[in-house]
Amino acid sequence: MSSSKSGSSGTTGKPAAKAAASGAKAPAGTGGPAKTRGPAKTGGSARTGSPAKAGGPARARAKAPAKPESHLAMVRRARRINRELAEVYPYAHPELDFRNPFELLCATVLSAQTTDLRVNQTTPALFAAYPTPEDMAAAVPEEMEELIRPTGFFRAKTKSLLGLSAALRDEFGGEVPGRLDDLVKLPGVGRKTANVVLGNAFGVPGITVDTHFGRLVRRWKWTDEEDPVKVEAVVADIFPKSEWTMLSHRVIFHGRRVCHARKPACGACPIAPLCPSYGEGETDPEKARKLLKYEMGGQPGQRLSPPADYPGKPAPALGAG
Repeated sequence: MSSSKSGSSGTTGKPAAKAAASGAKAPAGTGGPAKTRGPAKTGGSARTGSPAKAGGPARARAKAPAKPESHLAMVRRARRINRELAEVYPYAHPELDFRNPFELLCATVLSAQTTDLRVNQTTPALFAAYPTPEDMAAAVPEEMEELIRPTGFFRAKTKSLLGLSAALRDEFGGEVPGRLDDLVKLPGVGRKTANVVLGNAFGVPGITVDTHFGRLVRRWKWTDEEDPVKVEAVVADIFPKSEWTMLSHRVIFHGRRVCHARKPACGACPIAPLCPSYGEGETDPEKARKLLKYEMGGQPGQRLSPPADYPGKPAPALGAG
């Protein structure tokens, strides 16, 4: 079987399913399959096929090591990945259901150590019971715990929701502040949560470094940093501020649908030619296509109320499936 061609392709950026149908191209020098070469000529040099010197073996020449990627080349590759992902996921969006900044803030706090789907299935009852910060701050802890139990760690999350609601009531007039410095002072709110709220409820650019984002930027060799704050700083230097929020959505979408933690679907990946970690996962297009999730795999998404342009199916309500 002939190997995949190496190098970048001008056809990337199309949906993963289409990329898989034709076979994802392996990136040049990034771990993709090597070209099959014919045997060396008999009696000649293994490298050139020229006659060996009489009386001794042909000289073996060491292959020059691959040249390290320069910072400028990495930045150009990173920005191209972002452009390709923008074509693959033009509908990328926050995958938490919300109608206002308060609901997004609470939903993001609840999303720790669980899926956005489980949060979306849980918050309708929570917001029906406590629609405002004032209502939530006055909640009976045990009653709130029962409402958010499906999200896990419900006692700690209840404490955070009660604390942030009281802070919003007492310090911000019942309104969610639109500044990072104010948001991170709220109980249970860190930089990741603050950036989610700022970018999606206030239109303030922010980079959301969750587990998916961190995993992918390290696979793509944008950085080897593990600390989310350091990752955020590195990525912020690569992209203009205007791209930060949508970049976050695109990378997280790709991590959830294609570039999974345990077994990435390399053979169905539309940006395979740009990935230095190609081959860590399944490279066979047919097998890789079976690993795709959510709308990429023809399955429901995580939102019960997705945006109008979302091409997949809405998620089922809690207990509906």
